[in-house]
Amino acid sequence: MIEFTTEQKMLRETVRNFAEKEVAPLAYEIDHTERFPTESFKRLAEMGLLGITVPVEYGGAGAGYTEMCIVGEELGVVCCSTSAVWGTHSDLCIDNIRRNANEAQKKKYLPPLCDGSRIGGLAMTEPSAGSDVMSMKLRAERRNDDYILNGSKIFISNGPVGDVFVIYAKTAPEKGAHGVSAFIVEKDFSGFQRGKKFEKMGWRGSPTGELIFEDCRVPAENLFGGENRGAMVLMSGLNTERVLLGALSLGISRGAYECALKYAKERIQFGKPIASFQLIQAKLADMAMEIELSHLITYKGAVMADRGLHREMNLVAAYAKLYCSEVAMRVTTEAVQILGGYGYMKEFPVERMMRDAKLQTIGGGTSEIQRLIIAREILQ
Repeated sequence: MIEFTTEQKMLRETVRNFAEKEVAPLAYEIDHTERFPTESFKRLAEMGLLGITVPVEYGGAGAGYTEMCIVGEELGVVCCSTSAVWGTHSDLCIDNIRRNANEAQKKKYLPPLCDGSRIGGLAMTEPSAGSDVMSMKLRAERRNDDYILNGSKIFISNGPVGDVFVIYAKTAPEKGAHGVSAFIVEKDFSGFQRGKKFEKMGWRGSPTGELIFEDCRVPAENLFGGENRGAMVLMSGLNTERVLLGALSLGISRGAYECALKYAKERIQFGKPIASFQLIQAKLADMAMEIELSHLITYKGAVMADRGLHREMNLVAAYAKLYCSEVAMRVTTEAVQILGGYGYMKEFPVERMMRDAKLQTIGGGTSEIQRLIIAREILQ
């Protein structure tokens, strides 16, 4: 059993109340118009939740990964897009810089990212490099005091709106995975431009786009983690990203289940609530059980991360990413089924949750990749 501290319980209640009162009312419109959740992002900054894992001296909350998962889950219950925007900014960008940047880089970039005056993102995927990320083609060549980047990135969350990105590029292509470096790139750097913004089935309020680098000039001081050590930077955050994605999937599952449970108690057919029918009860029972198991595996991973057991949590992180994402698909599908025709209408949020859930099995490492990781770990 995962037992939250008093402070963590207070955080959960605070975020839950905020999500229900301020985020949920915007969820439909954000999804429908595919717009960035500006109001919620600003409020999360005011609440000190953007830099949740960042030390106080850099403007953060000084909390851990358990707290990060609590925020991601509670936002995910009512609006996956808002949770995804927050997670991209707070985990993929901010926490990456916190873990790997030098002191000067932390002082320069963390405060404005934590206070929300700048929006962050991470750029790893390329048109020909998805699961095989180390086959990336983006090239970075050292020229005097700069690196010159040429190439592109695709499917980048926060890409159309971001100000600061963690970018991975090849600095020594002949070395393969040992020739990748990480950079902090600002949108105003010469040669940086945004490409196409993509229309998506789900996560519609989390803007996704293409980034293009044409002789993009990046100061050498913006290299972080060391030249040709980008693979180490990348690997340092994969497990916590997967656990956080587990928390987001858990939130989606909870939101769909709570909607279905309420509907089943209120919907009258054949003279009684449909919740009294055994086939509906069986669906609700399975949903509740899988949500409980999702909670346990997600927060086991978060606690391991907080204890610094990053290598030891490889298996648990893959479990959390795989199991919670597939549970989210099952739970949201069953929620639509329980609501019947209403579940297929935008009047109820379960159709949006079902669309949002699908990406959970793809982004951050597909279900197929997670199964390969699990097999590798258990066969060692």
